[in-house]
Amino acid sequence: MRLLPRAERLALCIFSLSWTASLFLPTCCHAAATEPRDLKTLSSTDAQSLINARDPLKGLDPSDPASHLSKILIPRPPDTENNTLVRNYIVSTLKALDWHVELDQFTGNTPYGAKHMANIIATKDPSAPRRLILSAHFDSKYFPNYPDNQFVGATDSAMSCAMMLDLAETLNTLLNKRKERYENGEEDDEEVADTTLQLVFFDGEEAFKDWTEVDSIYGARNLAEKWSTTYIPPTRKRHFINAQENELGAIEHLILLDLLGAANPRFRSYWLETAWLFDALADAERRLGESGAFAYGDEQSMASGKWKSWFRPRHAKDSNMGYIGDDHVPFLARGVPILHLISDPFPLVWHTLRDDGSALDRPTMRRWNILMRVFLSEYLNLQPNDLTSRDASDDPFSRNTSELP
Repeated sequence: MRLLPRAERLALCIFSLSWTASLFLPTCCHAAATEPRDLKTLSSTDAQSLINARDPLKGLDPSDPASHLSKILIPRPPDTENNTLVRNYIVSTLKALDWHVELDQFTGNTPYGAKHMANIIATKDPSAPRRLILSAHFDSKYFPNYPDNQFVGATDSAMSCAMMLDLAETLNTLLNKRKERYENGEEDDEEVADTTLQLVFFDGEEAFKDWTEVDSIYGARNLAEKWSTTYIPPTRKRHFINAQENELGAIEHLILLDLLGAANPRFRSYWLETAWLFDALADAERRLGESGAFAYGDEQSMASGKWKSWFRPRHAKDSNMGYIGDDHVPFLARGVPILHLISDPFPLVWHTLRDDGSALDRPTMRRWNILMRVFLSEYLNLQPNDLTSRDASDDPFSRNTSELP
């Protein structure tokens, strides 16, 4: 990823608006499905159940050779043996959870010749007509010379990929239970229950030489183009799905994770269309922070009353001018609503050999995992009481925070 110059930011904004207008008919139902809505606030006990379900750091521990992070934290440029090893690990982990996994394989024309690449697309319920996409790139930047070619990209974006696998494991039972309730006619909000979680691991995000429109985001460009010409089969259609809707139109939101895991990150809202979603994430962070859920060992910066928000307050001057080039760009240009969660400014270790396991902050990684568990559960209307046999509490933990440590 890279920062876009001001002229390119304006060009991207204009192109995005014109592209969306040209695709108005196939995306009209998609636009209606992404209108702001009130997310169901989890109870304090439900939030605690999500925290207790799995150790939030178990899959993110770089010192544990069996962790998801350790399996990913190797040099893994596209079209290399290590890239294939990481891809196979991600695929096997998600298949073991009974997710539908497919590879979007293609050949990218790079400054160093043709390179075989493959995006990983994992869908919890492939029959669902709508999707919330959580995404990150799994490749690492290519460097032609030693020692730079040993770059492992811990924040860029091994941690994000490892967290996505942990989220799939943690939420898997809840997604199964929600589908059971929907099929039995027991789900209160059928439209929310008709939205599945999809994980996309992009290949070829990094430029091989210099970041340009053709030497960058190879996987995202290929998949966005493919989905723009692939239409939803009749078996996945519901009454609110346009008969001509393509796969892009079925995306409610695409959340892109990048440069996460270093201490003290900062985030901003880039587009008015998804400002409400940014605010919902910040609100979940506030409730968890005030409850003490982020507290970790003797680290006081995460304790109740001492933690600080990662999310910058939004202002009236905020505009639809996202200025960081990343995997979201070809989807944004085709009208897909984007929530871009990327540390801004970038971590100091960006694109250096110091972006290894030592660049990751354990309290920060734990906080990210807890926050995303709660946020996704609230967005998808999951019921964490399915994880336990206890009596569910009806009190939102925003009102009663005493139950969280």
